[in-house]
Amino acid sequence: MLELHLDPVGGIAGDMFAAAMLDLRPELEAPLRAALALCPLIEDVRVRVVTHNDGVLTGRRFIVERPSGHAGQDIGLHDHGDHDHSNEGHGHVHAHRHAEEHHDPDAGHHHHHVDWRLISDALSASALDPETIRHALGIFSLLAEAEARVHGKSVNDVQFHEVGAWDSIADIVAAGWLVQALGALRWTVGAIPLGSGRIRSAHGLLAIPAPATTLLLEGFATLDDGIAGERVTPTGAAILRYLCDRGTAHAMPRRLIGSAHGFGTRRLARVSNCLRVLAFDNQTRAMAEQDHIAVLECEIDDQTGEDLAQAVERLRAHPAVLDVVQVPVFGKKGRMMTHVRVLVSPNAVDAVLALAFDETTTIGIRHSIVQRTKLGRTSGTMVVDGRTVAVKQVERPSGPTTKVEADDIADIAGNAGRSRFRLLADAQLAVRSR
Repeated sequence: MLELHLDPVGGIAGDMFAAAMLDLRPELEAPLRAALALCPLIEDVRVRVVTHNDGVLTGRRFIVERPSGHAGQDIGLHDHGDHDHSNEGHGHVHAHRHAEEHHDPDAGHHHHHVDWRLISDALSASALDPETIRHALGIFSLLAEAEARVHGKSVNDVQFHEVGAWDSIADIVAAGWLVQALGALRWTVGAIPLGSGRIRSAHGLLAIPAPATTLLLEGFATLDDGIAGERVTPTGAAILRYLCDRGTAHAMPRRLIGSAHGFGTRRLARVSNCLRVLAFDNQTRAMAEQDHIAVLECEIDDQTGEDLAQAVERLRAHPAVLDVVQVPVFGKKGRMMTHVRVLVSPNAVDAVLALAFDETTTIGIRHSIVQRTKLGRTSGTMVVDGRTVAVKQVERPSGPTTKVEADDIADIAGNAGRSRFRLLADAQLAVRSR
């Protein structure tokens, strides 16, 4: 199963994301072109994917052009152009392409306003596959929500400016298609360079990172590498938020299977203006360990509930028994019965069979050896309401989950006279914030 880690060496914008993914999987270029041709919002655009070498690293660039040959700006993207950002970026809304300022001599004079609902309706009605539409709308909706917060509007009243531009729509639709085509189980991202300075927009000079970008990056790890300019565009930030949601690289062992680079147009001092992607095979993490266990099963219809409960407890106490499950079922003649299932270490089947025959009234037990897959888990402790409680963390394919020991919480609640549910909620909140 594929896991992709994004390393924003120079930053991230929509075109850099698409370029990096296509550098990782070049065979996706042709089907991506075919998919973009199905989007009614960008019917007249042309996409070029070119090899790029900045003198240090080699990768690709993703260039979206109109028939006139002009490369465009990113949807509401701020310009990752030249170094004086007080004179850059002619966008209204805040999603600026990592591009240079000279791409369009009329930029800044003919602003394209596109209503969020128009974009949503057009994509929903398009011939694009459902997963691409879902991902693209997910990214767009995050941008819309951020813009709504910035300007104090309802999401339905948001109008994109550059974000409604044809090239930015192409970047986001391309991102949506690439996400579904790659099918990664998990996306993570390293520390994000914020940049610095000012950028010109329809709302005047804006501090970098732009307001919408700032909202979208809340909760992510960031860094200041001393290189000025806009390093993350709103579209790039929306892609990160949609895919990673504050994700960071995982500590579990993974097998590195590939790397790639997607470049922006601007040249940065001391660092390549690229987004690096690292591809991992996390099969070993998802399938942490496989082994075999024995399963013992029978149905009982002639033992009292009180006596059977004691028998089950005796079985559960055996050191080789992993678990015992009771399930009420209907048997022959409509009789109520209890189905008993015992999970046992394979080398102790005979001993547990003997105990089961002694403790229950059954005269026959089915047993078999089955394969089992176990996820990695670790145990620890934390302090809740002044008391130490046990905590278990499980390594799942999509990331770790942590659970507080319910019996410990119940003991604290009983001794402190507090609500068990409220105490458990407080404990889980403390776990998530660690």
